[in-house]
Order: sequence, then C-alpha cells, then structure tokens
Amino acid sequence: MATIITNIKQLDLKASYTYADYLMWQFKERVELIKGKIFKMSPAPGSFHQEVSWQLTREIDKVFHKTSCKMFAAPFDVRLINFKESTADHQITTVVQPDLCVICDRSKIDEKGCIGAPDLIIEILSPGNSKKEMDIKYDLYEENGVQEYWIVNPSEKTIAIFVLQNEKYIGIKPLILDSKLQSPTFPNLKFAVKKIFKT
Repeated sequence: MATIITNIKQLDLKASYTYADYLMWQFKERVELIKGKIFKMSPAPGSFHQEVSWQLTREIDKVFHKTSCKMFAAPFDVRLINFKESTADHQITTVVQPDLCVICDRSKIDEKGCIGAPDLIIEILSPGNSKKEMDIKYDLYEENGVQEYWIVNPSEKTIAIFVLQNEKYIGIKPLILDSKLQSPTFPNLKFAVKKIFKT
C-alpha cells in the first residue's frame, strides 16, 4: 500500500517516481514528474502571467468551443506515456501541467486529466521556469508527439511556435507584438499578438 506524502521533504528528489506515487503526494508545493524525476514548478503565477493566460484562453475558446476539441488550463495533469504505451499508473513516469492544452482525441481525456499527447500545448514562461520550458519540455513534447507547441514569453511579449514534422520540431519565425498569429495545425486559430499582451 502506497504511503500518503504530506511534506515534499519526505521524498528523495534524486530518486525516480511514477504517476502512482504522484497520486499520493498531498504537499502544498506544485511539482511535475518528467521521466521519473521531480521538477518543482514556479510559485503561483503573477498577475501578468494570469492575464496572458486568460487572453489566450479567450482567443482559443472562440475557435474550439463548438468543435470536438477541448481546451484545458492548469492545473490539469497530462500523463505522457512511454514508447510501449504503458498506461497503468505505476508504469507512467511523466506527468506535466501545461498552462494550456488542446486535445482533439476525446479518448485521451479521463477523470484524472489527459493520457497521451495533446494536439497543442502552450507554456507561459515565468521567472525561474524558462530553462525547463525551453529545453527539457521542448525535447519531451517533441519525442511524445505533441503536434504544436507554443512558448509564450510575457516579459519579451513574444510567442515562439514549433510544429512537428517528421518527428522533429520546426520553428517558425518568432512572433512579436505587431505580428499576426496563425496556427499551422489549426488554421482557424488566428489573432493579433498584441491582444494577448494587453494590460
């Protein structure tokens, strides 16, 4: 029987864990599990981060609310399965909480969140988390087949879009405040970048 963990100090941060372990963690710190390793998430997002997330949600919802695709916002567990597609909780070693994600295959959605790769993942950078989003999660989402990945930088007011082609991400020209965004995967998803960063 797994033990409920109420303090992160009870864990060995150098050890490897599974989603089954993750479900027993009841401490206040927010964490993600990437290939069995614990990654602490940034503290609660600041007001501008939240505003950017809300503006993105409004633009995305306009496109998807009448379709079969569903959008979810953090905290929302996305379990990424390994190459053998092991779906049992004790076999899953990666669970992340993207800021926003869009899932078009409804069979991937269950009461715990999403199992398998969403079609679109959006991460909004916060102070202290940029290395994880720019490096570790880029590789993670690429190898797990996330079709489109956005990295939104509130401090620079830019959006970087990566699209999966032949199992590798191809980056398009970075979008700045005066740019118009159009998703390569979902052509109807388009808006002026400045709408996202208005205060």
